[in-house]
Amino acid sequence: MQKEPTLSQKEPTLSQKEPTLLQKETTLSQKETTPMKKGEKMDDVIKIIGIGLISIILIIIIKQYRPEFAIYISLIAGVIILYFALDKIGNIINLLKSICEKSGVNSSFLEILIKMTGIAFLAEFAVSICKDSGENAIANKVELGSKAIIISMSIPIIYNLLEVILKILPN
Repeated sequence: MQKEPTLSQKEPTLSQKEPTLLQKETTLSQKETTPMKKGEKMDDVIKIIGIGLISIILIIIIKQYRPEFAIYISLIAGVIILYFALDKIGNIINLLKSICEKSGVNSSFLEILIKMTGIAFLAEFAVSICKDSGENAIANKVELGSKAIIISMSIPIIYNLLEVILKILPN
């Protein structure tokens, strides 16, 4: 005589089976757009502050014996901090892209804005390194050049904005 399988031995129900492709995509998009947990933010801030403080202490100590190596420590610390920030910036970019897709806004404008923001971050990083090295003249040139590039990149957005304004205004 064969026993009938109990409830726990029966075939899994639909809700117990593996998620479908659509469910996986929905879960993935929710992960991309959900904000970080509070503890996650604090951990990253503590890491960045810790790297900054440790590098400052090392720079102060090394400047007494080998001042030419202080700039290398500053560069390494800056790159490490930038690495931590890039992960968060990637999350922000993904969120902006998903908002752009849902709202129907032209994605080329978003790409331009992201590139301009990246140029601004990198230029600020380079300017800070130049100033730390005592090269204020070069820092000013880097800052001026990056501003000119950002302005030139913004021209398509300004042009399209003016077209929209002209369409709205009565003739």
